[in-house]
Amino acid sequence: MPATHSELELEFQDAWPRIVRTLASFTGNLDDAEEYAAESVARAADHVRRSGEPIDSLAAWCTSVAKRAWIDDHRRRRVEGRLAPELVPPEADPTADTSAMDHDDPISRSLGPRGDALDDRLALLFVACDPVVSASSQMVLALRVVCGLSIPQIAAHLGLQESATAARLTRAKRALAEARGAFQVPDEEERRERLPVVLACVAGMFTLAHRTVLDPVDALADTGVQALSIANAIVAAYPGDTEARGLRAVIRLGLARRPGRVDETGTALALDEVDRGRWDRALLALGLDDATFAATAGDGRFAIEAAISGLHSVAATFQETDWTRIVDLYGALERVWPSPSVRVARLAATAHGIIANGELGAAAGELRHVEEELVRLETSSAAYASRDASLALADLAWRTGRREAAAGRYRDLADIMAAEPLRRFCLRRVGTVRNALYRPDSQDDVGGSAARDR
Repeated sequence: MPATHSELELEFQDAWPRIVRTLASFTGNLDDAEEYAAESVARAADHVRRSGEPIDSLAAWCTSVAKRAWIDDHRRRRVEGRLAPELVPPEADPTADTSAMDHDDPISRSLGPRGDALDDRLALLFVACDPVVSASSQMVLALRVVCGLSIPQIAAHLGLQESATAARLTRAKRALAEARGAFQVPDEEERRERLPVVLACVAGMFTLAHRTVLDPVDALADTGVQALSIANAIVAAYPGDTEARGLRAVIRLGLARRPGRVDETGTALALDEVDRGRWDRALLALGLDDATFAATAGDGRFAIEAAISGLHSVAATFQETDWTRIVDLYGALERVWPSPSVRVARLAATAHGIIANGELGAAAGELRHVEEELVRLETSSAAYASRDASLALADLAWRTGRREAAAGRYRDLADIMAAEPLRRFCLRRVGTVRNALYRPDSQDDVGGSAARDR
């Protein structure tokens, strides 16, 4: 029975890192590896589509086709004019199903054994997170060579222009080639040194998914699940590392709560509207185990983030969430990772705690201070933190009864929101206020809605 479209996507996704790593080792060049891997995967997809028959070993098939294409191109350019005829017989059929060839051909034998059992995605991540590559380019390189995303997909995920994304990818590959020469995976000691950067890169992948892909339409779009798979590989390689366990906890708990983030129309839900009955309880339990391990022995960024996510995960309702503890944890997180997005989250949690406890009157001064700080962050922070601050300000205005002011903010946010579920959420709130204002009892209704929210 032919594989479904989703099954093929998953198969290609799983095979991609193996293909790229093998080709990078063979060619000695990550740029060539990524280019020929993409070509071979496209040829494999075309083969399956035309023949209707599956390929037994996709990674082996694509690797063999890519190796032959690389050698043919180099023969034509006369770079390997002497060696190429010895490596591949001219009469070889490059589209034949060569699942066994990956082990038996002279090329594979010349590579020798791998020498390690390192997960292919991890190996490529450790290469992508080389300190010679800028932090902004590391993520682009990782999303391309590890996840197999195209330039337009990466640009959409990161909120960049396609030209800027392509330029970052080119700079990253050039920096690696100039600084390191032939492709090589760093040794164990160097991998340990790069581990914090790798963890941050995987966290970035998940954050992108959490912010922009609330309800993924297919496997390739689901960088959240890909991030979890990579986190599993990291924990397998470093089982006692509290930061690795903390990161996996954050991802597991975030994915476990994802089913309740949108309604049946594909519209995002506010925190107090989320259907907690739809959460994945088995994945929640696994995430809480990781969070407990990380919190018991660690105090780094991801151990703290795991503790925060754990508190959200065990709360029965928005009102019953331990906002005081969450605010304290965000304060601790700011000290080890002073990101503007963390500051926004701490201020939003402070406001949520005041509102959930019904302390609007007594804490009016504190709420004004929160709002002033959010306005400052909105105008002075990077785009991602500025957007978070705008959402927090709109939510604060909504929950404190200033619905028209909130609607104005939501209207502006809808114009810039890349994630469709969030755009629909903003427009729904704008529509709620518009409908209320056009009813004869609009003033009472708006006040009544605010009271119900409080």
